[in-house]
Amino acid sequence: MSKEASIKLFEEKQVRTVWDAERWYISIIDVIAVLTESKDPNAYWRKLKQRLKNEGNETVTNCHGLKMRAADGKMRLTDVADTEQILRLIQSIPSPKAEPFKMWLAQVASERLDEMQDPELSIDRALEQYLKLGYSENWINQRLKSIEIRKELTDEWKKRGVKEGVQFAVLTDIITKAWSDKTTKEYKVLKGLKKENLRDNMTNTELILNMLAEASTKDISASTNPKDYEESKKVAKQGGNVAKVARKELEAKTGKKVVTPLNAKDALKSLSNDGESRRKNE
Repeated sequence: MSKEASIKLFEEKQVRTVWDAERWYISIIDVIAVLTESKDPNAYWRKLKQRLKNEGNETVTNCHGLKMRAADGKMRLTDVADTEQILRLIQSIPSPKAEPFKMWLAQVASERLDEMQDPELSIDRALEQYLKLGYSENWINQRLKSIEIRKELTDEWKKRGVKEGVQFAVLTDIITKAWSDKTTKEYKVLKGLKKENLRDNMTNTELILNMLAEASTKDISASTNPKDYEESKKVAKQGGNVAKVARKELEAKTGKKVVTPLNAKDALKSLSNDGESRRKNE
């Protein structure tokens, strides 16, 4: 089975996971961050790992690394453990959250089995998580659609021999730059983001234009059949330019910039505050 990466939420904190070979692998650093609230979970893990190794702990010996998306957006090798190993590691981490986290782990494992039987459940749970984070239902519907479009695009890239990781990131950057006039990094700086996902901080309009750019790239690629990564770069720019035309026309009609520091949740709060102000003035 191919690897399937996802981010789970424990008490609104992100925990990176990968479903591989019929089991969950979980970022140990993220677990430590949740349980200890350490300012430097990497340093905490280095010390704990060394201590456990000195004690001859087999759990540490059996832990291995998988590539996961880091705070800078790049795929980096990260120490991971399966759920059984994580449960053993938790015993070495004094934390009042240990028991709630164990229950959460059991729930995650159970939900995965349910989703394998009924894939629609994964969509329902994604919807639930976004609602908990304060997003509007309208935005969430757009975000879920963007995930579908992104998957179609990456499947198309794989057909053209494009490799996951660096090549995917470069093509994504080309698309983003073409439609928004900003690289992914510049876009995240504008919104004041660090480890947060850029798409999770786009407004509805930004998200729609980004979807248009990625859908256009996929359609153009399917029609022109680029033979390799280099040709796919040209297609990525063409797809991004389709959305750029739409952005420019919208900005001309409204007199407002589409790409702004505003994020989806801030936009929702702004609309809520405006509505409250109108009600008070009535």
